[in-house]
Formats: sequence, C-alpha cells, structure tokens
Amino acid sequence: MSEFKECKVKLVVKSSKCELYKAGDKIYLDGAVLNKEKSANVCLTAINAFYPFIYAARKRVTAEQMGFDELTFQCPDCPETVEFTIIQYEEEQ
Repeated sequence: MSEFKECKVKLVVKSSKCELYKAGDKIYLDGAVLNKEKSANVCLTAINAFYPFIYAARKRVTAEQMGFDELTFQCPDCPETVEFTIIQYEEEQ
C-alpha cells in the first residue's frame, strides 16, 4: 500500500488594497509548515478565516469537490480588500 502524500499549497494574492500585501505576493505551505524564506507577510486573521479550505487543499480535495470554480477568499480583518487564491502544487515553484 502506498503512503498518502499531501499537496503543497501556495496562497497567491489576487488583489489587494491592504498595505501588507500587493497583487502577486505568495505564501508557501508544505503540509502544516510555512516556508518562511519564500513567503510574503502572513496575516493570521486572513489565514484563520479560510484555513479549513487550505487544509482540504493540502489533503488533495479539489476546488470543484468543495463546490467552487476557484479557491479565492477575502480577508475579513479590515475594510481594505485582499483576495487570496489557494493553489495546490507538487513541485517547488
């Protein structure tokens, strides 16, 4: 029996009006571990708001299986708009 392997996940800032992020910023996760060297700032409120979807993506659940065309979420912390897209990947990018 083969061992289950999680997907790596990156969060890409799709758009931002917040001073902490600019469009194109990326946050890289390898399992539950943040790749600090490759990642932009990490807003814990934003991550907490959509972490269940990050977790599902790590476990290879697709956007379609979750009922979405694309996994795009907005940070609820401030009136500025920040949209993140969750992307699964296998190799380092």
